[in-house]
Amino acid sequence: MQAKIWNFSEWIAETNPQKIREHFDALLRKAGFNILRFTAHNFKPQGYTALWLLSESHFAVHTFPEYGKTYIELSSCNLEYYQRFLEMTKEL
Repeated sequence: MQAKIWNFSEWIAETNPQKIREHFDALLRKAGFNILRFTAHNFKPQGYTALWLLSESHFAVHTFPEYGKTYIELSSCNLEYYQRFLEMTKEL
């Protein structure tokens, strides 16, 4: 394996934590990523941050419900899975 990390970040409109978790958990698995661990935190009065620790790096989301948007970011050392993920996110 070469020492290379591919990064992707984007803003999306979904801010519902449950929908975000379900959607991206399925998307990451479908792309081929191996999820090692998931952790999340709900902020008061609003906001949500989640992190998927992948054997191929990580995926994170940070919601800003007061602005109606969520920041997503994927870092991956596996180009094949990374490219699959990007193709599937074009449908968002």
